[in-house]
Amino acid sequence: MDRREFLRRATKTGLSAGVTAGIAASPLGRMTKMAEAAAKPKGKGIRKAVILNMVQGGASTTEKFKIARDCGWDGLEISPVTTPEQIEDINKAVQASGIPVHSIIFGGWKAPLSTADEKLAEQGIADLKAGLKGAKAVGADGLLLVPAVVNKETRYVDAYKRSQKRIKSVLPLAKDLGVKINIEEVWNKFLLSPLEFARYVDEFKSPWVRAYFDVANVIDFGWPEDWIRTLDDRIEKVHIKDFKRSDRSWPALGEGDADFPTVMKALNEIGYSGWFTCELPGGDEAYLKEVARRVDRIIAGENPAG
Repeated sequence: MDRREFLRRATKTGLSAGVTAGIAASPLGRMTKMAEAAAKPKGKGIRKAVILNMVQGGASTTEKFKIARDCGWDGLEISPVTTPEQIEDINKAVQASGIPVHSIIFGGWKAPLSTADEKLAEQGIADLKAGLKGAKAVGADGLLLVPAVVNKETRYVDAYKRSQKRIKSVLPLAKDLGVKINIEEVWNKFLLSPLEFARYVDEFKSPWVRAYFDVANVIDFGWPEDWIRTLDDRIEKVHIKDFKRSDRSWPALGEGDADFPTVMKALNEIGYSGWFTCELPGGDEAYLKEVARRVDRIIAGENPAG
């Protein structure tokens, strides 16, 4: 009997959720999970995507999707779509190109869910709901959310409590639509450690709130492989880019301080199987093909710049 079957039967026969979770989190459970992941081919199930605005060239959305496909990409991530015209345009491009939209980059900066301004917060909630509906309409299974912004006016503790309360109010809709809210760590002075990020996600007690892990966003104050191992199977999607500490720049993949072979090793250890989406400057077809080549090398556990 493997680990998953044991846990399934234990739950079915009345073993408490706490005991079951304890077994999964125990050293034995962790070792079993790592062994399962090691037995899988490296990078199994990982698909690579590009953000739509990275595709330069093409007179229409459909042409841009086809360019992405022909340059070796498996899917796209796009900005929110809310109008019937926008939705129709994207769906036409998906159908013509044969590659999907897997995620919506909603953000959350303009009307942050952490604000003390109730009217602004209501706008943020309304926008988030519209973003989820747009995601469903174009076939995306996730939406990227910056959950809170900490600043001089918003204390950390308030940002934490307010954002959780407001996100919880949207979870019934996320469930009905089948679209996950994927929380991203970014330079918003919030969720500054992997332990806190994991706790924040867990406190929702919902499969509809997950982590969107950005490899480069944590390099300035941590190590991506450490975050990956801590966040573990909370990670739903991954953003791929690089960062250089010495001059705080965003170089090409493999030319900064991201140790991509080690990052990939950590992702393999946790059994990650999902989307890699590049978040880089745009370029022409030759550029997009080169970026796709580098991502393929990352997935293979190699230095992308090689």
